Amino acid sequence: MPKTKSSGQPIKDELPSTLQRSDAKAQRTFAKAHDSAAEEYGEGERAHRVAYSALKHSYEKVGDHWEAKEKRGPSDAQAKGGVDTDRETKGGVDANASKEHLMGIARRLDVKGRSKMNKDELVDAIQKANDRETAKSRGD
Repeated sequence: MPKTKSSGQPIKDELPSTLQRSDAKAQRTFAKAHDSAAEEYGEGERAHRVAYSALKHSYEKVGDHWEAKEKRGPSDAQAKGGVDTDRETKGGVDANASKEHLMGIARRLDVKGRSKMNKDELVDAIQKANDRETAKSRGD
């Protein structure tokens, strides 16, 4: 999985596709966290989860890529709880953001019926829209 070049930059083709479409800082954050976790726990799912958890503290998934969050911190209850929690993740949606922020993201993603949704429904709708955009970008 992600390794960094001697320059400190991640090897782009080893990153998940959503990160390949994201800015360099998001790519470095994921790659460094992954490399550190792989040293600690070995390659595999756990290193991957650790890297995404680190990414989600500074970035949120919007469509088919990751964008810097307005405010650092865990994106959902799972990210906040640590390794021993077993809560549902929101797939990179910043579920702790304000409803106003989520409405803006939903508007950008053209989520239908967003004006009638409560915050939890917005989070779920954005997650589904993100999944659709990612599948479309991958050609699925």
